[in-house]
Amino acid sequence: MSISASTSATIGEIADWLDAQALNEAPDEAATRITGAASLACAGPGDVSYYDGDRRSASQAAATGAGLVLTNRAGRERLPDTAICLLVEQPRLAFARLLERLYARPQQPAGVHASAVVDETAVIDDTARIEAQVTIGAGARIGPRAVIGAGSVIGANVAIGEDTRLLARVTVLDDSLIGARCVIQPGVVIGSDGFGLAQENGAWRRVPQVGRVVIGNDVDIGANTTIDRGALDDTVIADGVKLDNLIQIAHNVRIGEHSAVAGCAGLAGSSEVGRHCTLGGGVGLAGHLTLADNVHVTGMSMVTRSIHRPGIYSAGTPLDTNERWHRNAARFKQLDRLARRVKQLENRLGETPSPEEDS
Repeated sequence: MSISASTSATIGEIADWLDAQALNEAPDEAATRITGAASLACAGPGDVSYYDGDRRSASQAAATGAGLVLTNRAGRERLPDTAICLLVEQPRLAFARLLERLYARPQQPAGVHASAVVDETAVIDDTARIEAQVTIGAGARIGPRAVIGAGSVIGANVAIGEDTRLLARVTVLDDSLIGARCVIQPGVVIGSDGFGLAQENGAWRRVPQVGRVVIGNDVDIGANTTIDRGALDDTVIADGVKLDNLIQIAHNVRIGEHSAVAGCAGLAGSSEVGRHCTLGGGVGLAGHLTLADNVHVTGMSMVTRSIHRPGIYSAGTPLDTNERWHRNAARFKQLDRLARRVKQLENRLGETPSPEEDS
């Protein structure tokens, strides 16, 4: 069951919004009102859904009860003949644009809640909204139309740009900078100390972390993600970066423009991710390495060396039965010895391995 939209619209209005071509010409269909959105499998007569022709969803598309489907020509062939469709080039993107209108958040009044604790030196724009139980430190600056959600903590000298929204219980510690139009989900911690330690007489001594966190514009940060401040230089999250839930970003990490990182990934200190990169769920990056622009690492991969060329990269052992995995793990330990024996045989036969084999 879908959540009812905050705004309903007729199919004709939706076609105009999306500049979409109607594939059914009956006038009564254009007047049909859409009041929510749902998946193909769960959508009902008042819901809009989308289908891009993916064969994996073909059975759901064939049986969908959606009142409207946004689709392309490939998708239309697999939908029921009775389905009411709007033709768009990119169904998922058009669906996202439509959701922004149907589920637009109601405008909340500006102002500072009576229970908020705001240092007298903080500067809060008149159009910003500060919700209940928020704490704002000395010298902090909150920009136009920004929203600081209930229970959030804003440290000293923090700057938050216009139209940025912090949901409940977000912590932004001293000197962190956040750009415009960012969305930061509950439980995020920005600017905590990085894992900086030095040995002293057999014991660990904490190294003060004196860098900042600098976050660009249009950045999304998922729930309970943590971003450590730099040890000396800044930790930098560039414009347009999208971070999922439960990600650990260590000190001095730099993530380039419009890269995306899926949940439970971990980026060790001073690793650098280029622009337009994607890291799948559970990916680990070792410290002090660099990923070039347009590098895509699939889920659960461990990256231990820098990647200098664009492309798709994977690592790890696929799931197998326990018995077979143990046998293969034992054989894995023999690979070095086998490789040396093959090399010796090649030398005896006078064969030269190809560059690909040699690397």
